[in-house]
Amino acid sequence: MVFFGSSEFSVYALDELLLHNIKPDLIITTPDKPKGRKLVLTPNIVKTWGEQNNISVLDPSRLKDPDLIYNLQSKNYDLFLVASYGKIIPKEIFEIPPHKTLNIHPSLLPKYRGASPIQSQILNDEKDIGVTIMQIEETMDTGPILIQKETPPTPPLDQGREGRIELEKRLAIEGARLFAHILPEWLSGVIQPIMQNENTATYCEKIEKPDGELNLEDDPYKNLLKIKAFEGWPGTYFIKNGKRVIVKNAKIDPSTGSGQAKLEILRVVPEGKSEMSFEDFLRGQR
Repeated sequence: MVFFGSSEFSVYALDELLLHNIKPDLIITTPDKPKGRKLVLTPNIVKTWGEQNNISVLDPSRLKDPDLIYNLQSKNYDLFLVASYGKIIPKEIFEIPPHKTLNIHPSLLPKYRGASPIQSQILNDEKDIGVTIMQIEETMDTGPILIQKETPPTPPLDQGREGRIELEKRLAIEGARLFAHILPEWLSGVIQPIMQNENTATYCEKIEKPDGELNLEDDPYKNLLKIKAFEGWPGTYFIKNGKRVIVKNAKIDPSTGSGQAKLEILRVVPEGKSEMSFEDFLRGQR
């Protein structure tokens, strides 16, 4: 099996696959990127994981490289599995293995196709959350479905709803378990994929850094959903006196005396300063 992935979601899935005695023969990930002030070329966490587990890793800059395609064709791999690779896999590659190329997608397709399914589900306060094992085809997230599974419902905001980091881990693990469960039946030809219903499809866009700006006059629940959805990256912030203030933690305070809930910011990182409590930040503004 060849595994395609490049993110934390990918590593969570790989860890779970190992627990089910499924170890890729090869990992394909994205190239090293410059990091830090000195812009040192640094491998992503999937490449590091592969090296630590003695698995061959390739990090091609482009997937239509004839040498890469020949390499994949010549090794007689039975199956390719994708879990948050971050690039569109071309037909020349996804059609290579006899048992196709499958994808662990962190939503109940056809809802939340696209680049940001986990964040978008949190932003929309989605209650029906789960994972899908689907077959890759040329258009993004439109391929036939092998199996889906709903996960336990996320708690409401006032009961500690999951943020992006926790939900991403949970869905990756659930997806890998589901893949391990159906793999023998898929390889034996028992499972017949079902086409998605295009009439119920929804899409989510790629998230950019400016998306993290908060309008503190907005609905507090909307702002808290945004804070939870954008945990880690791109993060959330507001502008105060022309400077960016990153919000690290917040909650909803239902008892403001006005009958309306309020966003209570707990921890912030003002531009050019260290993390502090929001109370200390406000004192510094007086």
